[in-house]
Amino acid sequence: MENSLPAIILAGTHSGCGKTTVTLGIMAALCKQGLNVQPFKCGPDFIDPTLHRLVTGRVSRNLDVRMCGAEYVEQVFATHAPVEGISIIEGVMGLFDGGNGSAARLAKLLDIPVVLVVDVRSAAESVAAVIKGFETLDPEVRVAGVILNRVASERHQQMIADAVRQYCRTEIIGALPRDATISLPSRHLGLHMGAEVDLNQERLIELMEQHLDLDKLQALAAQAGSIKTKNPKPRYASLRDFETRNPEPVKVRLGIAWDEAFCFYYQDNLDMLTEAGAELVIFSPLHDTNLPENLDGIYLGGGYPELHAAALSANTSMRQEILNFSRSGRPVYGECGGFMYLTRSITDTGGREHPMAGVYPVAATMRKRLRRLGYRQVKMQMDTVLGGAGSHCYGHEFHYSEIDEMPAEIDRGYVLDDGRAEGYLVRNTLAGYVHLHWGRTPEAASHFVQLCRNQKSEDRGRKPDEFPPVAME
Repeated sequence: MENSLPAIILAGTHSGCGKTTVTLGIMAALCKQGLNVQPFKCGPDFIDPTLHRLVTGRVSRNLDVRMCGAEYVEQVFATHAPVEGISIIEGVMGLFDGGNGSAARLAKLLDIPVVLVVDVRSAAESVAAVIKGFETLDPEVRVAGVILNRVASERHQQMIADAVRQYCRTEIIGALPRDATISLPSRHLGLHMGAEVDLNQERLIELMEQHLDLDKLQALAAQAGSIKTKNPKPRYASLRDFETRNPEPVKVRLGIAWDEAFCFYYQDNLDMLTEAGAELVIFSPLHDTNLPENLDGIYLGGGYPELHAAALSANTSMRQEILNFSRSGRPVYGECGGFMYLTRSITDTGGREHPMAGVYPVAATMRKRLRRLGYRQVKMQMDTVLGGAGSHCYGHEFHYSEIDEMPAEIDRGYVLDDGRAEGYLVRNTLAGYVHLHWGRTPEAASHFVQLCRNQKSEDRGRKPDEFPPVAME
């Protein structure tokens, strides 16, 4: 079955051109019109989707061909894009940046027209040359419209428009003036999360309505090609599958650390864990003094533990409980910020050291410059919470901290495609810097949940004193 799913990709000429602000404004303006607006984000970003949700009230899904594979991206888009309504996809960096993970690659895969956001500060007629280049670099990418951003004056806009009409085929559908009241705050990992932003939505909507042809934008979105919609084929053991083999299935309670310090999660990963049979139990290492009762596993996602290091450290009861949980042998998975929390301590950029959970005998130190950035493929070297030896996972790495050299006696659960051994394994606790998306490998979610089941079954026969608490060093 094929359906036409109205959609547009809002791409930029480069990072910092204002495409996120423009995207939020368009989403908010279309929502005001009563449209069913489904947001998506091209690339591995955790932050922009929270801003999308802020203005639309809907979960924004990541569409990353390089990390998740073309088949999975098509499936996610076909599942969540509305037939009656519009999908707005925010690009990543510049339109062609990122190779197989670029917005251009996504546009070709899904046959969706592109609206290019161009920052025209400090330029006039030369903007036409920029647009001409984006039009012609790859003829298979449909650059269907242009939005001029940060226009200084009517004269400035006219100079650009005259040159674009003379040299380019693409129509200008909007020219937005500079306006400091709609700027978004940022920090070392990018923009602030949606829950932290006091977004001036009224002003954003006003600018879009006054300076952008929203009808034309919707007409361009209607030119998106048809996509085959199909029922996804389960690639991992769901709870229903488990129930067919076990008359009394073991229920699994999986703790998800979620607060201001831990907030980087792909919704698709959480959905896979639920489908595999986990009940997701939210808790806060920052605010809660104790873990929720009867947890069978813990997932510590990334985020900003360095910004809340003092408060995390002061919560000694939570640090102690997580250390005891790990030492009991129950499954724990931590990535990036979650990994930092599991180390002995975090040293902030001011040189202050804050004790953490102490599962790993190393310290994490914040640096002022980016330490690692890029897509990663991991290969398991032994059985871990996410898969057996030889299995693969895919993700992305982006962090400013670095750890001391990990002692040789700590197992390296996986090897990265650049040759680095990581995925540090202590009992059933696995952690490292890579943020994994299980789109290519949903069996990782099943493996995690199944290990929690197996461990819980083993724990049934144990006495409470077999899990003695261990004091933090």
